[in-house]
Amino acid sequence: MSADYTTMWQELGLDLEAHDGLLTVLGAAYEDVYLSQHDRPAGMSYFDFCVSEIHGLRVRELMDAKAAGRKVVGSFCLYVPEELILAVNGISVGLCSGADMGSAHSGRLLPKNTCAMIRSFVDFKLTKVCPYMEASDLVIGETTCDGKKKAYELFGQLHSTFVLEVPHTKSPAARALFRSELDRLVERLEALSEVTVTTEGLRAAIGTVNAKRAALQRLARLRAANPAPISGRDALLINQIQFYDDPVRFTGSLHTLCDELDDRAKRGAGVTPPEAPRVLVSGCPMSAPNWKVPFLLEKNGGVIVGEESCVGERGTRNLVRDTGDSRAELLDALADRYLGIDCAVFTPNEERIDHVIEMARDLRADGVLHYVIQFCTPYSMETHRVEEALRAEGLPLLKLETDYSMEDAGALETRIQAFLEMLAARGA
Repeated sequence: MSADYTTMWQELGLDLEAHDGLLTVLGAAYEDVYLSQHDRPAGMSYFDFCVSEIHGLRVRELMDAKAAGRKVVGSFCLYVPEELILAVNGISVGLCSGADMGSAHSGRLLPKNTCAMIRSFVDFKLTKVCPYMEASDLVIGETTCDGKKKAYELFGQLHSTFVLEVPHTKSPAARALFRSELDRLVERLEALSEVTVTTEGLRAAIGTVNAKRAALQRLARLRAANPAPISGRDALLINQIQFYDDPVRFTGSLHTLCDELDDRAKRGAGVTPPEAPRVLVSGCPMSAPNWKVPFLLEKNGGVIVGEESCVGERGTRNLVRDTGDSRAELLDALADRYLGIDCAVFTPNEERIDHVIEMARDLRADGVLHYVIQFCTPYSMETHRVEEALRAEGLPLLKLETDYSMEDAGALETRIQAFLEMLAARGA
């Protein structure tokens, strides 16, 4: 970081010693995982800068906005509509949840068999090392799984929290429930910001978020090229940064990068040899700085060509209809779009199985790595159906169940090496 943000961090109430330790560890990890890559696209320099200032300049922007009267709203899930936050002139930010904090603090509140993501976000709050949490005027939780909805009861004692109810079916009754929840969320955001959600404001917000998702869709399509014009690690990083960065600035920077990638693809230039095994990653999200599995896979000669996950195409696949003439119609469009997300908490969930197959075909994947965070029941349970569908397509699957620690890195690497060798032999 080029500036000294110590005073800002103190004002946010961060534990400076613990925070400095975290930044030191993450800086070293970033050097190893990202900056060690060869022939990276020049357009990645913007995203490297975002990471270098992720607890600095970006947080300063949030604090300046708060001083000007805007509200910062944090969340952990795709089912929280960013459009509604923008419609009240708020700023939407993703919250820290992708690092192993040791669980020394959350262990007092949560069972041992709680998934790593839940443990992580509670630990980040208790240890006071996440400036985004401390800057947030409101955290919006959701009832996507039993672990999260119960954790929010505890988290609500630590931070101002609103819990959005997400149904687990896609019936007409479930859709009506979710639509009513959007009305309840609008009411809460209007009370927080003292700004009314208008038809014009909501339409503009939808346009901003649609543009960001369209840019991410462009990036996803470019990854179908062989050789791959960008590494899976860098593509994952971009998808992670979208939750933190200013959406308009992010969209412009991503299109600049995509122009470069388009040129690379036309010239047949790539970051890996054409014969490198092409892997689709499916399953649980990889929140920053959870880079362990992509690093191990690409370090050993594979290339990740897509993510069927919340930090990937599940979150960017569908745009919102913006043709409504009233606020109610635009809220209807939001409800339809967000209930179209195929999270594993839904039952039945044929859409997700179909999307895994569709992505594997479109991206010319040689195999699928199904990533599951330990103790995440929905995604672990769906592995069997995903594997069955892939078997019918003649595609192999490797299931990896892990957490955020590095303790199992050696064992994971051995399994990944064997999987890549098998894919290479099939393609020979």
